[in-house]
Amino acid sequence: MRKASTFLAILTFIAREGLSNATTLPSTGTAEARALPTVDLGYAIHKATINVTGAYFNFSNIRFADPPIGDLRFAAPIAPSGRNTTVNDGQQVAVCPQGGVVHSPLENEDCLFLDVIVPKSIYHQPMAMAARGEEIMSTVNSTGAPVLVWIYGGGFSMGSKTYWGAPPGLIAQSRASGSEGVVYVAFNYRLGLFGFLSGPTYQQEGTPNAGLYDQRLALDWIQKNIALFGGDASRVTVMGESAGGASIMHQITAYGGQRGTAFQQAIFQSPAFSPLTSDTQKENFFQAVLASASAISASPITTVSQLRDLSTAELQAVNSIVLETITGPGIYPFGPAVDGELVPALPGILLLEGKFDKSIKVMVGHNEDEGRIFTSPTITTDVALASFLRSQLPAAQPSVLAYIQDVLYPPIFNGSLPYTTEFGRADLITSEFLVTCNTRFLNLAYNNQTFAYFYTIPAGLHAEDLAYTFFNGDTSTNDEGGPPVNATIAVQFQKFLTNFAMTGNPNGRGVRHFPIYGPTARVLDIDIEDLGRSEMDSVVNNRCSWWQQAFYA
Repeated sequence: MRKASTFLAILTFIAREGLSNATTLPSTGTAEARALPTVDLGYAIHKATINVTGAYFNFSNIRFADPPIGDLRFAAPIAPSGRNTTVNDGQQVAVCPQGGVVHSPLENEDCLFLDVIVPKSIYHQPMAMAARGEEIMSTVNSTGAPVLVWIYGGGFSMGSKTYWGAPPGLIAQSRASGSEGVVYVAFNYRLGLFGFLSGPTYQQEGTPNAGLYDQRLALDWIQKNIALFGGDASRVTVMGESAGGASIMHQITAYGGQRGTAFQQAIFQSPAFSPLTSDTQKENFFQAVLASASAISASPITTVSQLRDLSTAELQAVNSIVLETITGPGIYPFGPAVDGELVPALPGILLLEGKFDKSIKVMVGHNEDEGRIFTSPTITTDVALASFLRSQLPAAQPSVLAYIQDVLYPPIFNGSLPYTTEFGRADLITSEFLVTCNTRFLNLAYNNQTFAYFYTIPAGLHAEDLAYTFFNGDTSTNDEGGPPVNATIAVQFQKFLTNFAMTGNPNGRGVRHFPIYGPTARVLDIDIEDLGRSEMDSVVNNRCSWWQQAFYA
């Protein structure tokens, strides 16, 4: 996200959260409202709201972890304890503390909640009824429905389970042409300093990558509970964009692939993250947090224990200060960090070494110009590019930086390379380093037996495809100033996504042929002019091969 848009993004966030939780509720006096189903999870009881038009139940704001406060602040989450017999109708909304200086009243450290949105026909399947201990009214055998799980992006510093959109369009396309449909799940995870502190001093008392542990607990919750809603725990697809896609990369490589994953398929949309490998870099970020905390609290803060004693408001202020002072184009102080355990090495290296869950099916995509919004517009000279590289890769040796600048991306602007200006050169470096090469690593790791797309609808910027992922009939201009959403392409795109979630293959009735990536690296072009055209993947190059080896770390 561009710093200049932070304020607008937060305002959009507040509006979306309020609206998304106020539009599906039935009138409390109606017979339909009084008859809405409840699900007993053992530790809590949840009552649905209903979307009459879409014919689905929405079980909102289900707790999947104890509040991550007190001793659980900066620690791995734990499953809910005790039992609450008060029926929860999902009205209590909470989102994890966000980056930026404007904060929503919905922000709360007690934020580890998820939504389950399920078509009525799936919820009332005999299998689901049996799982809930209800009397089965039909003798027809049934199995659970496929589950599509959304993991949001936002630079590991902003976002929520409903921030980027709502799933009615996806659910509708999953049920088109008589298909069974999907159960949709989305969850929150901790962000910023609340979820992604790291470094040698921090790790003496705190758990690095706490936000990734949140994700793992939510995925475990799905395995244990989704049958109650009609879902099949053996047919789970996770889908994530940007930091969400990068999260999935870290999950399939977690523990070096030794513990498997709680899902069977994955859709990686523009997986993006800024690698944190150097202990010095991680320590510097943590010391910046301690310094800001000391200034905010007007007392010396030197340990994790002292950070735990601060109020939420104080930590929100610290979070904002660190993000505003350290964050720059392509630079994020918070995100997944190599910790020697959950993240034993960078995902690219683990994929190269075969240390990942090889059992999952993969669909992956990237956009045409991923790097532009992460690249400083002031880069107009070779000297400026050198400075940019030093800020992006603080652990890299001078010889490595020189190799990037002189050999991988030489100052040749005659059109023989994919750039003709210094800014275009920096844009390509950022695109490949942060985003697009990650998709190449995944395709190669899964022996090219993947499905890959290339989003080229103008302007093709990072995250613009989300307007198509969550298309619900609104063709208004997308948020980066591109053209209005093309409804025909949006529906096709959603069918690709939901077909893959249901069958492991994006192909099916009513869609253009989607080729397998294969040894010739074919990607499907998501383009207004010629939807369905395939071409060779643009990231098949020696530059991505070099980035994967992480000589810069």
